Amino acid sequence: MTIKPLLDRVLIKMEEAEETTKGGVILASSAKEKPQIADVIEVGPGGLVDGKEVKMYVKKGDRVITSKYAGTEVKIDGEEYTLVRQSDILAVVE
Repeated sequence: MTIKPLLDRVLIKMEEAEETTKGGVILASSAKEKPQIADVIEVGPGGLVDGKEVKMYVKKGDRVITSKYAGTEVKIDGEEYTLVRQSDILAVVE
């Protein structure tokens, strides 16, 4: 199945949460912090959003940092993705 984001939306896949601390302690699933770094899977075309022209700055394949609780989580074909607005993306990781 293919997902094509609309307008200023970006489809991302979050990186896995750390399983252990730097000291080697294994974390329970409830203690794992939600990751904020993700890979960009698909990017919407941009366009007119709320009366303003939006240019897309991220592209497919970028690694990005997102707001902690941004977006809508979706599960497609057993994979978990998140749909966010471009404005919820804080930075591109190079």
